[in-house]
Amino acid sequence: MTSGSELLRGKNAVITGCNRGIGKAILEAFALQGANIFACARKESAGFLKLIQGLSEKYSVSITPVYFDAASIDEIKSAVKQIAATKQRVDILVNNAGVGYSALFQMSTLDKLKEVFDINFTAPFVLTQYITKLMVRQRSGSIINIASIAGIDGDCGKSVYGSSKAALICMTKVIAGELGRSGIRANVIAPGLTDTEMILCMPKEAIREKTESSNLGRIAKPSEVADAAVFLASDNASFITGQVIRVDGGS
Repeated sequence: MTSGSELLRGKNAVITGCNRGIGKAILEAFALQGANIFACARKESAGFLKLIQGLSEKYSVSITPVYFDAASIDEIKSAVKQIAATKQRVDILVNNAGVGYSALFQMSTLDKLKEVFDINFTAPFVLTQYITKLMVRQRSGSIINIASIAGIDGDCGKSVYGSSKAALICMTKVIAGELGRSGIRANVIAPGLTDTEMILCMPKEAIREKTESSNLGRIAKPSEVADAAVFLASDNASFITGQVIRVDGGS
């Protein structure tokens, strides 16, 4: 995409997990396309502040840092109050923050199940509840949830992680049905294996198998997932809701 199109100029977006990986790529892509952003991260860092300041100046957009731990409902509530206090519209919500986990079904613990679901499902569930209250008042909005093909395909070792993403997919479809008449769209992006820190803990053999199973013979770049998010957030997708878009190279 080019900066000249500015598909999101004048829109305000809330994006979670902006400090790295796919979230960072979405932050950069949205800034490029003219969006003002509430950039959410777990904690403040000099590198993150430098990143958002640089993007803000480069693309002439407002980027406001918002910090909260996705595992804390109280912190999520406080973050929403901070956003609402600005009295600005929220046109777009991107639930991107998440954690990965791989273990055979019989080896998966209840503690890990709770940890993964708290961050991958409960946090976006609660955040979306609060943000959609703002969207309903303005009778418009676009929700984009970043799931995974693991929530669709049922890969071995992904009973916990895949289930958390499957729950997110179901939630999105329900939102699309319940809030569509209020002008709110909700869609899912389900990336395949993507070149982020999350793959560092994967065995090289598993990465090779995933790469070879893709029709394009490679893994995704974070920017390619971000481009899909820009499209779904923009008015070009004004009649698209309740959909799951796989960004997986045809795996």
